[in-house]
Amino acid sequence: MKPQASDAASQHPLGDIRMPKTETFDVVVVGGGPAGATAAQALAQKGHSVLLLDRAGRIKPCGGAIPPRLIKDFEIPDHLLVARARSARMVAPSNHAVDIPIDNGFVGMVDRADFDEWLRERAARSGAVRRIGTFERLSRDPDGVSVVHYQARAHHHRGEGTPAQVRARTIIGADGAKSQVARQSIEGAKETEYVFAYHEIVKAPVVKPAGYDGTRCDVYYQGKLSPDFYGWVFPHGDTLSIGTGSADKGFSLRGAVGALRQSAGLGGAEVLRREGAPLPMKPLKRWDNGRDVVLAGDAAGVVAPASGEGIYYAMVGGQLAAHAAHELLRTGDARCLKLARKQFMQKHRTVFTVLGIMQWFWYSSEKRRERFVKICEDPDVQQLTFESYMNKELVRKKPMAHVRIFFKDMAHLLGLAKV
Repeated sequence: MKPQASDAASQHPLGDIRMPKTETFDVVVVGGGPAGATAAQALAQKGHSVLLLDRAGRIKPCGGAIPPRLIKDFEIPDHLLVARARSARMVAPSNHAVDIPIDNGFVGMVDRADFDEWLRERAARSGAVRRIGTFERLSRDPDGVSVVHYQARAHHHRGEGTPAQVRARTIIGADGAKSQVARQSIEGAKETEYVFAYHEIVKAPVVKPAGYDGTRCDVYYQGKLSPDFYGWVFPHGDTLSIGTGSADKGFSLRGAVGALRQSAGLGGAEVLRREGAPLPMKPLKRWDNGRDVVLAGDAAGVVAPASGEGIYYAMVGGQLAAHAAHELLRTGDARCLKLARKQFMQKHRTVFTVLGIMQWFWYSSEKRRERFVKICEDPDVQQLTFESYMNKELVRKKPMAHVRIFFKDMAHLLGLAKV
């Protein structure tokens, strides 16, 4: 369906000149990150009229790791991978390091600026209309159709915009952790808790520091770098993402990243960008307003606890939100919007619950962080962790490995195992 004018005057041959018309879209997607761009593409491919509304110049602090499952499911081309990580290094408070090889594969690393733009362009190629603008509010026309009010901007222009509006039969809120769409239309959306993430993109030095490996992701479990999360140094080919996160508002993220750069031998590296943003700590209880709005990505709260992984879950959430919106448009039944959350939690609730408990327990003190890294030396843990991460399924092929890990974990939890 193509956008339609909402007033009869537009039927006049001079209607466009005499009176401004308000376009009507089947779906307006607010936010052009991985969730919004994926949703817009999926709906445009089904023949719906779609507007993808995105702010200019928005890049989120993110390590940029994408697992093979994402690359395969969402058909990501090789040229977007700026690096391939073939191992991970876990660093304990004592600086004891455990290297975990990624057997039979790699984790892709992307630059979010290029990756997100490519996803938006793919949505446009599928038929979505792209506009740069900042969402302001929702209202409703007398016929019950929602009106999306926004400030339209020329490409990458950050000054004052021009007030604009479009009608929307359905709205997907994919506008980040502090989603204005969610806060204005969905009960309980204002009560979300956040981790604040900050990173610096630095130029990879010509002379590499000792121990540098451009195919290894380093993860630091140290209280000085984050009291409740972790610090990271992730390779991006010619650049690196060096960052940390914390829910403690008094903790200096910038100071911690400075300390991390020094300890990684990258204190003198040229800083290309600095970025900060909130990350939600758990999925919202409601993702829809029971009428015409559904959420996806950070707006829905789908960042994995403990790992902070969000790109894969955002894109899956975008796909599910698109399916829910399509079913609403097809049937007229607003209960279809509940499908997005229901289907997501059916697939991923267990992983989110387990990771939430892990973060709460293992990240809570230096002693526990030390033990956590020690557990990561275990080959069973390494294999199951990476197979689950890479394929996004809890591995059931080796039930005895799960049993062994359970007893090993209990020994560590009870302090029976030597650190």
